[in-house]
Amino acid sequence: MDYFAAVRAFLYAADLGSFNKAADLLQVKTSTVSRHIAELERDLGIALFNRSTRGLILTEGGRVFREQGTAAIQMLDDARTATSSLNASPQGLLRVTMPTSFGRRHIVAHLPAFMEQYPHIDVDAVVTDEILNFVDTGIDVAVRIGVLPDSQLMARRLANHKRVVCASPDHVARHGTPSSPAALEAHPAIRFALAGDESWLLVKRSQAGKREKEIEIRLHGRLRADDTEAILDLAVAGCGVALLPVWAIGPALRAGSLVQLLPDWEAQATRTDPAIWGVYPRKKTVSSKVRAFLDFYAELFERDSEWQT
Repeated sequence: MDYFAAVRAFLYAADLGSFNKAADLLQVKTSTVSRHIAELERDLGIALFNRSTRGLILTEGGRVFREQGTAAIQMLDDARTATSSLNASPQGLLRVTMPTSFGRRHIVAHLPAFMEQYPHIDVDAVVTDEILNFVDTGIDVAVRIGVLPDSQLMARRLANHKRVVCASPDHVARHGTPSSPAALEAHPAIRFALAGDESWLLVKRSQAGKREKEIEIRLHGRLRADDTEAILDLAVAGCGVALLPVWAIGPALRAGSLVQLLPDWEAQATRTDPAIWGVYPRKKTVSSKVRAFLDFYAELFERDSEWQT
């Protein structure tokens, strides 16, 4: 017995109340549907329908089997769709939103290579620091940075979001090199505006990546800005120490316009480790164009030298 075909024939007959109508939808003979049902009843050892002049009426066993069979067929259909989509050529319009500074440096900069690899995907790149609603804006996938709030969205970790304390050589010459986290409190800090950035948490990790020590330091300083690039420019100009992500300061460190302070310590604003995420609506099957985008950038970020300090 073809169990898959038999269960599907039973479900159609149960929904339509007729072997004839089920056969029409399945494009088979009525006798084939009848045979499938008879084989199921023999296998289960129970009648699934009561036949009457009013048509087909589910028995108690039929009602139970219909409920469970519907779920099973749906799972099989989802599995077939998900598996077959792996071979589907990614195509169509991909709408992706990304934060301004990171997006320009690390998403937009590599879009030509992405589109060359996937010639059938068109891209709408929405570069904004505003958190957009997926439904209202038709966004397929969003790149987000930090600690994700609880939500119904799906997320894939694309890269770590490591931040370090840094300053210009001129600032270090004037204020000295801090020898400990506590010594940073004597330095003016360039902080994020509107973020309640009153303290930094400095973490020392073991070689295995576990936290060995944490020190929270209080900040002071006359300058705040609400943009990573602005804080980077102010730090290069010697206005104070700054807490900046490695994806933003790699070129400045290599050029010598910034130096990393306390290299044995990792600094962050919260106790929850942030990351760079690809976020997309919860669906039973992720579209091939979204999966292609996430795979491309996850692999790129893993090997990109810009992430190294």
